[in-house]
Amino acid sequence: MTGQRDERFARWVPWTMLGVGAVVSALTADSLMTSGEMRAAAALVLVTLALQLWWEKVRPGVAEHGVPGQIYYGVRWALAFVLTWLNPFFAIYAGVGYFDAGRLLPRRLMYIGLLASALTVAGSQSGGLPPTSAMQWFALVALFALHCGLLLFFVRLETQRDENVRARALTIDELQQANAQLRQAHEENVGLHAQLLVQAREAGVSDERRRLAAEIHDTIAQSLAGIVTQLQAAADSEDPAVARGHVERAAALARHGLGEARRSVQDLGPSALEHDALPVALHKTVEEWSATAGVRAEFTVTGDVEALHEEIEATLLRIAQEALANAGRHASATRVGVTLSYMDDEVSVDVRDDGRGFDPHRVDARERAGGFGLGGMRARAERVAGTFEIESEPGCGTAVSARVPLVRHA
Repeated sequence: MTGQRDERFARWVPWTMLGVGAVVSALTADSLMTSGEMRAAAALVLVTLALQLWWEKVRPGVAEHGVPGQIYYGVRWALAFVLTWLNPFFAIYAGVGYFDAGRLLPRRLMYIGLLASALTVAGSQSGGLPPTSAMQWFALVALFALHCGLLLFFVRLETQRDENVRARALTIDELQQANAQLRQAHEENVGLHAQLLVQAREAGVSDERRRLAAEIHDTIAQSLAGIVTQLQAAADSEDPAVARGHVERAAALARHGLGEARRSVQDLGPSALEHDALPVALHKTVEEWSATAGVRAEFTVTGDVEALHEEIEATLLRIAQEALANAGRHASATRVGVTLSYMDDEVSVDVRDDGRGFDPHRVDARERAGGFGLGGMRARAERVAGTFEIESEPGCGTAVSARVPLVRHA
């Protein structure tokens, strides 16, 4: 909008000032001009009109500070100077040089153009050109100096304004680039987050496979080996009572192995989270474990409960299940406490028991290498950028704590 106003101003100001100057000069011609000067002025006005028409035609295609613009400015100044020589009131038209010198002339010529226009206007204001007395010469010099000072002042203001405009434009460009970089970084972070979750999911699948392999090796495979041993012993025994005892022990091992197989299948995926939120699922898990193990267990939730990303919830549930399983197998505990804590940017699960404890520094190498049990819990937490800590000593119980980032459900 501002550019359109500037364009209209640059187009119509020369015509307006030429018209006003011609009218005022015509009204004062009888007292200021001879008949020859009137005819010369009329001819120069026609030439000036032709110059303005030519400029209107070529102006739209002329670049700023282009050569046609410089020629137009110079010829216009010469015509205005001669017209002002003939009649001082034509200086009205000469004043148009103040408005478009910066747009038509390069910087090295702009000051010359402004000073030339100032000389013409000062000559008119001092009584007309040429000066005919010492007083008029003094007035011309004084007025010209005044015009030069004003021109320098306004040029400096215009220069500062242009510099401020450029500085603002540069700042806006930098802010736009910064915003673009922030948007790109945000998009990259979103992509990286999605990639990490995919990797965590894949790692979780691998971890489940290793856990199930350990479960099968430690329970089902051992039960099957025991069954084979008992059946072989029954087949080799000649005493029916002894053989029957071996068969009963084989049947018991088979029932135990079947129970372990069912439990492993149920633990294949966090089915507890399919219909319940993490706090409810953990509460049910603790109650079921307590009923099965015959150990008193309590569950507590602290902080404001929030819906978490499925990988985070699955990780915390699996760690709690593994910690309870360890307490049931090894701790000989009489009491277990499970706490789920929601904090500002973290969520943690803590499992404590009053069992016999152990020395964490003497954990089996397989555990430290990220195998099953404690190592598996640590690996789960680290896969989602969390931490896993163990506090225990012989005879003083065990406490395990897993802390993971609080990633909200998308």
